[in-house]
Amino acid sequence: MRIGQGFDAHAFKPGRRLVLGGVEIPHARGLEAHSDGDVVLHALCDALLGAAGLGDIGRHFPPDDPAYENIDSRILLRRVVDLVVGNGLKIVNADLTIVAQEPRLAPHTAAMRENIRADLGLESSRVNIKATTTERMGFTGRGEGIAVFAIALLQD
Repeated sequence: MRIGQGFDAHAFKPGRRLVLGGVEIPHARGLEAHSDGDVVLHALCDALLGAAGLGDIGRHFPPDDPAYENIDSRILLRRVVDLVVGNGLKIVNADLTIVAQEPRLAPHTAAMRENIRADLGLESSRVNIKATTTERMGFTGRGEGIAVFAIALLQD
């Protein structure tokens, strides 16, 4: 068994759409990024790559490469899955924690879970998503951005 941890954080930016876990969420601001800014999928990609010993998302999809400008992060996740599986590994499960003061995410976590489940090729029970706040402490608590922690388990 191999375990990997991923983390990502992005600041809010007006004029962008907010995409988390492949779900567009109504909000006044999106996240600043070269891609679509989906911190949920970016953290998950890093967890998967870490467990596989394949570096990180920036190594595979450089943020200065025009090919990835505004790219749908589900495409990146599927490419990471192909890399992991191509290295003879099986994805066992994933657990993610989204840290955001706003917007309220509970109504959207089921759709995020379904997207991730489908992209990883897993049963629903093998993907878990939680959302929490920091009780108004830190950059997420002040509403400056969103952070995500991800863990993935792989099997040789």
